[in-house]
Amino acid sequence: MAEISFDDFLRVDIRVGTILRAEPYPEARKPAIKLWLDFGPEIGERKTSAQITAHYAPGTLIGRQVLAVVNFPPRQIGKFMSEVLVLGLPDENGDVVLVGPDQTIPAGGRLH
Repeated sequence: MAEISFDDFLRVDIRVGTILRAEPYPEARKPAIKLWLDFGPEIGERKTSAQITAHYAPGTLIGRQVLAVVNFPPRQIGKFMSEVLVLGLPDENGDVVLVGPDQTIPAGGRLH
């Protein structure tokens, strides 16, 4: 495992966002869900797609808070522009489980 400096860690801007909207993304190569998240007044609303269909349906995600990297450049995912990277961990089958706070946090709160 390569070590990084604390300054390297500080350059990764990880914030909490609240999922406002979620839709199936059937055009994706792998099953995915389109997400629109609120990161508060400083960052605003951003969108992404995530391969999280093993554990989540779009309707169950509204209002959920998740962590995301907000300072990556936008990336084209098929016909959809992804603006953030939602964070998750693999379960025993390799399917993604979203990472989020265990208490309600103001939208846009930064991980530290």
